[in-house]
Order: sequence, then C-alpha cells, then structure tokens
Amino acid sequence: MKKTITGKIDSNNLPEHVAIIMDGNGRWAKKRFLPRIAGHHEGVKRVEPIVTTAAKMGIKALTLYSFSAENWSRPEKEVSALMKLLDGFMLDKHISDLFYDNEIKFNIIGKIERIPEYVRTKLLQRIEDTKKHTGMVLTLALSYGSQDEIIECVKHIVQKVKEGKLEPSAIDAETIDENLMTAGLPKLDLIIRTSGEFRVSNFLLWQAAYSEFYFTEKLWPEFDENEFIKAIIDFQGRQRRFGKTDEQINAS
Repeated sequence: MKKTITGKIDSNNLPEHVAIIMDGNGRWAKKRFLPRIAGHHEGVKRVEPIVTTAAKMGIKALTLYSFSAENWSRPEKEVSALMKLLDGFMLDKHISDLFYDNEIKFNIIGKIERIPEYVRTKLLQRIEDTKKHTGMVLTLALSYGSQDEIIECVKHIVQKVKEGKLEPSAIDAETIDENLMTAGLPKLDLIIRTSGEFRVSNFLLWQAAYSEFYFTEKLWPEFDENEFIKAIIDFQGRQRRFGKTDEQINAS
C-alpha cells in the first residue's frame, strides 16, 4: 500500500485557496499509444482523490481548471467527449457521496451558457443542492478564460459608474475583486500546474498576483495524493513577502 506523507504538513499554515491547472491528459495517452480521450478518462479519475485529500486537510477552496475558453477550438469530437465526461462526473455516485460526506460546496466560474444544456442543468442543480454546505468550496473553471473574466469585470464596474452607484475615484483592488467570477472566494495562495509546463494559460491572472506556484513534471493522470501533499509542504516552506523585505517579515 502506498504511504501518504501527511505527517509533515503544518495544519496551521495551510493555503486557504489552491488552484490546479490539470494539464497532460493528451500526452499521457500519446505515451501509451492511446486516443486522447483515454487520457481525459484517466484524468477524471484523479479528481476525486485530490478533492478528498484537500477537503480532509482543511483547505477552504479548491479551484480546478477543467475546460478553458480556448478549448472550444479543439476538434468537435474531442469537445463532445469532454462534455459527456463532465456529465458523467456530475452523475457519479462516488462524487455525490464526496460532496455530502465532506460538506463540499460546489461552484463554477466561466461562461457556463456555452456548456450544452444537458450538462449545464446538472451543474446548476449541484450548485443548488450544495449551497448550504459549510465545507471546502470546489470550483470548476468551465469555458473559462481570465482575460474574458477581466473584460466582464470592467463592464460591470463601468455600468455601476454609469448608473451612479459607484464613483470612479472609489475604484480600487477590492472593487475588482468584488466584480470577478471568484468574488467571495479566499485569496488565491497556491497554483499547481502539472505536466512540466511553465505558464498560466489564461487562468486567474488577477487572482494570481501574489500566489505561489508549484510545477511538477507529472502529467495530470499521474498526479496523486502524495504529489498534492508535496505541493502543500513546498508551499509551507516558502517565505511570502508580499513586496516587503526579509528584514520586515522577520521583524513582524
């Protein structure tokens, strides 16, 4: 049996909000001479153990980059298969039990109106069913692009100014936070990216301003609970300065 390395985690120094760019499903399949969708099927299997580990660890919010706005440009057959996988994820009894056993609250960011209705209905129902849950918030970024999010945020703020509900001089970072799709979620502390790539891929650009990053060579279907715990331990070894000097941090 694989040993989990939970003993090294400081429960008093957990990231409140962790986001994961789940990359590498296609490459995982290609390495095994399998069709790309086989990699996506394998990738879906990794969600439950990672969500369970995060929830039991005490992390307040976990956001998974599940389907980007740019992913709509992929071959129609692959997009259709991904939507069916998402539909199956919502119907899976183990996932339902996971939400209720751990009091997980479900959330979505992105242009959900582009998601096929047969899937969108289930997503919205899951949000409704879990809205009173008090545990970790699990957010799926679906049909999501951070630049689109920021554009929509600006439009909302401009509209408030036009309606006289907001003075331009009062606009600050908090105003932006309150008008993003992630409003109400804790500040983003840690972004994990699998597959060895070193880019954010239009994901939570504003929110990532002072986030820590953890990059791993493991492809998403290979990313297990131990690797997630390693990322948390690595985070706990960082000195987060937020623009201050070492001397200022040490003196505080």
